[in-house]
Amino acid sequence: MQIRPPAISRPDSPAPSPAPLVDPFLRPITYLRVSVTDRCDFRCTYCMSEHMTFLPKKELLTLEELDRMCSAFIGLGVRKLRITGGEPLVRRDIMTFFEAMGRHLDSGALDELTLTTNGSQLARFAGRLAAAGVRRVNVSLDTLDEEKFARVTRWGRLKQVLGGIEAAQAAGLRVKINAVALRGFNEDELFSLTEWCARRDMDLTWIEVMPMGDMEESDRIGQYWALTDLRAQLARRYTLTDLSERTGGPARYVRLEETGQKIGFITPLTHNFCESCNRVRLTCTGELFMCLGQEDRADLRRALREHPDDDAPLRAAIRAAIARKPRGHDFDYSRQQVSGQVSRHMSHTGG
Repeated sequence: MQIRPPAISRPDSPAPSPAPLVDPFLRPITYLRVSVTDRCDFRCTYCMSEHMTFLPKKELLTLEELDRMCSAFIGLGVRKLRITGGEPLVRRDIMTFFEAMGRHLDSGALDELTLTTNGSQLARFAGRLAAAGVRRVNVSLDTLDEEKFARVTRWGRLKQVLGGIEAAQAAGLRVKINAVALRGFNEDELFSLTEWCARRDMDLTWIEVMPMGDMEESDRIGQYWALTDLRAQLARRYTLTDLSERTGGPARYVRLEETGQKIGFITPLTHNFCESCNRVRLTCTGELFMCLGQEDRADLRRALREHPDDDAPLRAAIRAAIARKPRGHDFDYSRQQVSGQVSRHMSHTGG
């Protein structure tokens, strides 16, 4: 009779990887955008009201809770983490969060840690961001005219932002400029902003203004500058080559052959980019929005706080939310009205 040897215990064997996050339309969810605060030191006219009522601090996730929440998503297959706000760098002690997230870069569980910022605090934090593993940042900048910048941001100072961009580049961070296309405001800066970015080896992405928040509908319609028109103007001066490259976001890119730089177009209105959507958005209060242009959300904070020592309920809540992710949004400015508008401000969801 053959005697079977005893089983060998392997306590150091890795645990099996959990099933990846896949939505009902078989899109893998690998990109999480996280708003760490709804507060900002600017009041951009297309983003928030001048006299905002911000959330009580007790409603916000603590930095430790944000760490736990993001780590749960990373454990479920999220490979890219973008930190947003409001203005993320105005949150007190936020660098401790970036530094903590760096461990996921070191382990290989996370491919990229990055942020979107208005640039006002970059001069203070660029070095520490680079040390934490951040390799590139997106800076929101709609105009190079000091008076217009003060008008569109209400509270902003252009020189402070330009100094922050210089500090970021000096720290080795790759900077991309995001500009919201605003009719009657920065149309006349299309070429000057393009060439300013080219001289500094920065790519530039244009974004259509989106119907979010409680601004007047007439304001939205008046601000709207279709990127089909913007692109046509660029094509009259430059040679545009379409690129197949994607960075995990909704932008479509071209290369300007004369400058070598990339120009991106984010077109939630003139082109619905939802078919390849791989991202969800977490607010600073722990709500997960499965689609930027829909009101449906999932309360993950409850699962987080009711089970402080067990992440299984949180992971289950995340999976249940992803199972509700819709096919797409439905922003539309046709017939001179804002259809598909959502009531929350962009600063709450995360820019």
